[in-house]
Amino acid sequence: MKKHESRLSRDILLEQMRRLACAKVNDAVKLAYLPEEERESIGRLDLAALTEFRRSGAGTVELKFTDRMKALERLLELSGPSGEEQLEQLFRRMEDREE
Repeated sequence: MKKHESRLSRDILLEQMRRLACAKVNDAVKLAYLPEEERESIGRLDLAALTEFRRSGAGTVELKFTDRMKALERLLELSGPSGEEQLEQLFRRMEDREE
């Protein structure tokens, strides 16, 4: 991975982590109660924090969300001076898995 690509990837990753750490759950709750005739509006909902959605046959809804504290802790680690090295290692591991 080139240095410029690495920097760009790091910035994108950090921005995504910030987004997850600050994501609101309002739209996920809206999704749980969305009437069937309004299902086309799902694409406009911000579901970034939603990791799992289940609806049982009885109508019970289970929502699971991103762990904000973990995202914030990881963001803090990666923002520090050693974060650059950790991020490089993460990208190398991701590239190794692709091969």
